[in-house]
Amino acid sequence: MMNIIIWNCRRALKPSFQSSVRDLVSIHDPAILIIMETRLGKNKAKEVTDRLPFQGAIQANTLGFAGGLWFLWDPNRVDITNLTSTKQEIQVLVKVRSSSLNWILTAVYASPRHRERCMLWNNLSPVASTHNLPWIIAGDFNELLSSEDKLGGRPISLYRANIFKECLDACNMADLGFQGPRYTWTKNHDLCSLIQERLDRFFANPDWCVLYLEAQVTHLARSSSDHCPVLVELEPQTNIRLNRPFQFHNFWLSDNSFPKIVQNAWSTKPGLYSSIKKFKRDASEWNRVHFGNIFAKKKRILARLGGIQRSMAERPSSFLINLEKQLQAELLYVMNQEEELWSLKSRVNWTV
Repeated sequence: MMNIIIWNCRRALKPSFQSSVRDLVSIHDPAILIIMETRLGKNKAKEVTDRLPFQGAIQANTLGFAGGLWFLWDPNRVDITNLTSTKQEIQVLVKVRSSSLNWILTAVYASPRHRERCMLWNNLSPVASTHNLPWIIAGDFNELLSSEDKLGGRPISLYRANIFKECLDACNMADLGFQGPRYTWTKNHDLCSLIQERLDRFFANPDWCVLYLEAQVTHLARSSSDHCPVLVELEPQTNIRLNRPFQFHNFWLSDNSFPKIVQNAWSTKPGLYSSIKKFKRDASEWNRVHFGNIFAKKKRILARLGGIQRSMAERPSSFLINLEKQLQAELLYVMNQEEELWSLKSRVNWTV
């Protein structure tokens, strides 16, 4: 399985950032994660990326107090060679360890300012003539291609859209499409001022598309940022659920209700085998109800957010806007609970 995720996090120092990254990694297992608009310089950026579950990292300089682009990867699955890096792009050669496939990936965080974006388009346009490799470009382009990419606000600038399109044509790029909510960015203070745009994309040249005929792009549920993460599965697979073996967790010992689970399992004295069997069954159920409801509730909230965001792309309403705000607040509360649980686990593992 080979997955890539791009996400404009809108500030990497906010409390929910590391928890959100941990969720993306746990659920989608990306070999490459591209983070945009981190708003951190290189020194501080390294402090944060060192705490993330990726051994490989490239950090581009910020655009003043804004911007920031990180390219993170798992060296066990991909070998990365840094070809070029600017404030708006990181271009690498990707070698997939499980195969002999090599291709170029350009990670982009385009400036919100048109003049600086044009500098990026000028940098990208001649690249196609310098190689004959499969090539994919991904990131937040801060530009639209057509009126279908926007809902609300001012009409798109056809002049700027044409300049963007000329760059993509020069690079021989095709949009990989998507499934999920139509728009990747939203500004939804209320219905009257609601603006939604598709700013975050994956483009690829024909050679890359031939390599990965089944590649599938998904706009994930938006949370803790006004941009949603975007996932591309290069070789989508059907998930097979397997029964997990029983596992004892050290952090159970710090919970006051756990001794009762142990006591109940051994109180009837039916024999060693039966007591162990009862303990495993009761402890698993207790863990699911006592701790697992945090993860299950978060999963349900994210699923509801995804559905609401799809509906808002088609028929926005004040009801949907208020419901999304309510669910975002519930999600933040659950994520704080989860952080407390992870903190508890780490403290117990340290002392045991």
